Amino acid sequence: MSIRGEVFRDYGSLHYFPPPLATRLPRPILKESPKQEFVLTYVMFALGLAGLFVGGEFLVRGAVGLARRLGISPLVIGLTVVGFGTSTPELLVSLQAALAGSPAIAIGNVVGSNIANILLILGVTALIMPVPMRLADTRRDFAVMIGVTLLLWALLFGAVITAWQGAFFVILLGAYLWFSLRSTQAAPEDHPPATQKPVWRSVLEAAGGLILLMVGARFLVESATEIARAFGISEAVIGLTIVAVGTSLPELAASAMAAYRKHPEIAVGNILGSNIFNILAILGVTAMIYPIPVDPRFARLDMPAAMAAALAMLALAALAGRVSRLGGAALIAGYAGYLAVAS
Repeated sequence: MSIRGEVFRDYGSLHYFPPPLATRLPRPILKESPKQEFVLTYVMFALGLAGLFVGGEFLVRGAVGLARRLGISPLVIGLTVVGFGTSTPELLVSLQAALAGSPAIAIGNVVGSNIANILLILGVTALIMPVPMRLADTRRDFAVMIGVTLLLWALLFGAVITAWQGAFFVILLGAYLWFSLRSTQAAPEDHPPATQKPVWRSVLEAAGGLILLMVGARFLVESATEIARAFGISEAVIGLTIVAVGTSLPELAASAMAAYRKHPEIAVGNILGSNIFNILAILGVTAMIYPIPVDPRFARLDMPAAMAAALAMLALAALAGRVSRLGGAALIAGYAGYLAVAS
């Protein structure tokens, strides 16, 4: 019990109650105990995992429903709705950085995400379920991904990505979208029209799943960071692992769920579409808002890794027609090697 006007220590912090309040309250108002905070952290971690799984399920379900209803192949839906949608975190981070006067963050964000999408996301997805990749179906999209990667690599030898270069990226993205939607062939009707879901329901499922993916990824990253700190893991390791992978969690959840639900074309389209969107949309829009200064290390170290990852994915599609579990393990090992060299 405190006495009138006394300063006292409780649970590691100072509390002062003026005489009128001290006479009314028998004990100080306390913050949550460390035990309660730790329990809440684990609850947030569990909710984050649940958000990723449920969000991935709804996103894939909505994407497949849209493909069937609109007569568009699931691969194109994966390239556009799923691939572009799961890149929303990278877009928001880059736009916020540009508006805050730090546009250079966008390059590291895009290049790092593109490397993680292939080596980490595709690798983990293949460990869960081998992923078929038919080069005949994805030839155009591989060409675009590798072409825009080479274009970005060439621009990174300069000092800055200018506004007109960013506008050119956005125009290229529009042309790619137009050509993809125009040239796609209708998906086969394996479900009678009467049993198919209406378009509005598929859109709601896809949008709701995407929102759950974003919220779940944020909960998982924040809680995992707190748990790692509690176990004494350094900030550098946290940054290289939990935070670096955090913005790629939506792609991982969507691709893994698509492979598990026997829709590998959505998983492949998600990775290809996300990499194309990252370069053309994120860097394009960011450069139009604020010219992006270029750090020489990107052209020297990170872009060779991004190009090697893209060529490795192409080689797996051309030579094997799939990514086996062994191939997935090799991709993950390549990502670990990149992190060791890049850090």
